[in-house]
Order: sequence, then C-alpha cells, then structure tokens
Amino acid sequence: MKKLTRILAFLVLCAALVAGCGAKKQTQAVAEPVTVNVAALKGPTAMGMVDFMDKVDSGSLADNNYHFEIVAAVDEVTPKLVQGQVDIAAVPANLASVLYNNTEGKVEVLAVNTLGVIYIVESGDTVSDISDLKGKTIYASGKGATPEYALNFILEQNGIDPEKDLSIEWKSEHAECLSALMAEENAIAMLPQPFVTTAQTKSDKIRVALDLTEEWDKLGVESSLLTGVVVARKGFVESNPAAVEAFMEHYEASVKFVNENVEDAAALIEKYDIVPAAVAVKAVPDCNIVFIMGEEMKQKLSGYLAVLLEQNPKAVGGKLPGDDFYYAHK
Repeated sequence: MKKLTRILAFLVLCAALVAGCGAKKQTQAVAEPVTVNVAALKGPTAMGMVDFMDKVDSGSLADNNYHFEIVAAVDEVTPKLVQGQVDIAAVPANLASVLYNNTEGKVEVLAVNTLGVIYIVESGDTVSDISDLKGKTIYASGKGATPEYALNFILEQNGIDPEKDLSIEWKSEHAECLSALMAEENAIAMLPQPFVTTAQTKSDKIRVALDLTEEWDKLGVESSLLTGVVVARKGFVESNPAAVEAFMEHYEASVKFVNENVEDAAALIEKYDIVPAAVAVKAVPDCNIVFIMGEEMKQKLSGYLAVLLEQNPKAVGGKLPGDDFYYAHK
C-alpha cells in the first residue's frame, strides 16, 4: 500500500512538472506588445496604409502599440528616422538608399509599396508616343529627384536628348505645373498621381498622354520604375523581429483592401486628410499601390537604383547599398 502511495505521489509530481513546463512555454509564446512608430509621406505612399491605420484607431487591431504619422515632406521623416523617433517609414525609393549610405547601413528596406506614379498629361491631343515629345515644352517638378532621373532615362533610351531635343521647364511644386497646364492650350506637364486626377477634375480637356511606368517597362531593362518603399531602422528590426513581421502582415492586408475596395478606401484616404475621397476614388487605380517583398523586391529595387546611380550617383547616396539593405522576409 505504501509502495502504491509513493507511485501515485510520483505520478502527480510528474504531471505538475509537465503542466508547469507547458504553462511556461505558453507564457513565452505570447509576445509582449511593442511600440511601433510609423511615418508616411502624404500621397500614394500613405494611401496603402489607411485600412491598417483605421483598424488600429478603432481598436480592432492591437497586437502592438502602433502610432502613425502622415507628413507632407521628406525632410520631416529623415531626421526622425535617423534619431530613432520613427521606427518604420514609407519614403521615396532612392531616399532609402541615401539613408542606408549616410547611416552606414543602419536602415533597411522591408518592401516596395508604390510603383511608378508619374504621367505625361496634356490639355491637347498631340502626344501619343515618347517620340512626340521632341520639340515640345514640358512643365515638370522634381528636378534633382526621381521624376527628373526617370524622365531623362526614358528619353535617352528612346534616343531623345533631354537637353537638346525638347524644353523642360522645372517648377518647384506640382501645383505650379498644374497651373501652367490649366492656363495654356495644348500644354504638356509631367505630374504624379493624385495630381493627375486633381487636374482632370478641374478640366475635362486634360488627358493622360503617357504612363511613364509603361514606357519604362517597354525598354526591357531588368528593373521597374519605383516611387516608394517601406524602410525600418536596422536596430529596431533586430530587436523586434516578431513585431516587424506582424507589421508587414497587417500592411500587406491593408494594401490588398485598398486595391480591392476602392470606394471604402477613398473614404479612409479622405478621413486621414491625404486627398479628398472624390479624387482618391479615381486616382487609386492609377497609383500602382503594391506590397512587394523578398527576392522580387530586391530585383526591382536594385535594378532601379542602378539606373539612378548611372544618372546621378548622389541620387542613391554615392553608391549602391549592400545586400544587408534588403530585408529577408521570414
């Protein structure tokens, strides 16, 4: 009887130990919420996040403590990212490379979130092919940045000298190009979305003549015309791998929602003061909002940066980033 009692006691002790180990494993599996500070530029680079932001604001998504900020200019994002006030940011594709080089590799890119959004528009009907731009005047903004490099590359690849074969009048803001387009008959401008849609809501004479993303793709080069990417501080990624993966999962779902539910997304885009819903509902299909990660991201972005390096090394921070620039999705 005493032997039986000792056996039963031993079995109870084993069961208790197993239960304790199980509880410990379960406790370890539940990650503590992480504070994630996110910044995005006002425009297409922020549009894909609106469903994500709305879910956080409504309380239906609370696995981590997400704080979103939409800013009007790149200058507002860069110092915050470098100083650690922002953990993840949606920024222009070439700026990601500049940040990587300027911080000695302390920034990495998580995903491509916007392909090309640049278009040639006109208030007439004289342009249907890149060759039609010869001898014309184009109003444009973005000198010294991606719009200039992209336009020059496409023109040169089509045998057109940007300095001799046409006139490009550079304006300081997209709004100035829009004003010139509205003021002149048969005027031509290079504009990004959603400014294209804004122009068309003001005049039914304005038409899209060329999609520069399509023109880039026609060249057959191993790259794509890109606008925006999502970057993160390398220190944050290394310290919070689960939080980064969760962020990417939610962001990818948000991009899918925006592309598949344009009217609902447009209402959210207005809610977050990006552009009015009436503009957003027409612009979103042409904003090329995507979520591309892993090897495809690396292929598209590295090729694009190589083109910019050839155009102007300063555009990418002097040199191409190393392999550690590209986040390896788990």
